[in-house]
Amino acid sequence: MSNTPTHWDSTYSAKGDKVSWHQDDPRRSLEVIRAAAPNLDAPIIDIGAGASRLADHLLMAGYSELTLLDLSAVALDSTRQRVGDLSKKVSWITADVTRWQPSRHYAVWHDRAVFHFLTDGAAQDAYIAALTQGTKPGSSVVIATFALTGPEKCSGLPVQRYSATTLAARLGPAFMLYTRADEIHHTPFGTTQDFTYAGFHRR
Repeated sequence: MSNTPTHWDSTYSAKGDKVSWHQDDPRRSLEVIRAAAPNLDAPIIDIGAGASRLADHLLMAGYSELTLLDLSAVALDSTRQRVGDLSKKVSWITADVTRWQPSRHYAVWHDRAVFHFLTDGAAQDAYIAALTQGTKPGSSVVIATFALTGPEKCSGLPVQRYSATTLAARLGPAFMLYTRADEIHHTPFGTTQDFTYAGFHRR
């Protein structure tokens, strides 16, 4: 199995939102984004948005400059249909973030559970290049990965686990760690997964 559009299209086609990382209420992501972007017209991008309910909550809160990026067109179509007319307020991008070149800067770059799938150094470097191109000094970056005590695999794929400190070291000096939190995520199947959330300011 590999981290490809085909893999993720198949996953979402078969399971919908019955995936281990699903959250009905993405509370921690919302808290960090709202703190980082009090202005509702702040440009926000959700990397690996999938079929997440985060977009629903941000749109209902009044955010008007939302971009969703994912490898899976199936997942994005699911979200587009679910949010209905509000989809007109969203920019939809089907792309591999490691091969994508942002054409604008975002005030908030949010990623819950994409970066930890990049176990190859070159892929991590490509992600960081896109992150650097898509942000500017003062931008906020919120990345959540499996914690050091989290699963070693997800959706049949290996992952790279992080603490906030090791994630900061991997991103490099252009990104200053300003907040961190641990979360025990309760999956739809009654199990738990340990996550690390880290917030950075682009220097």
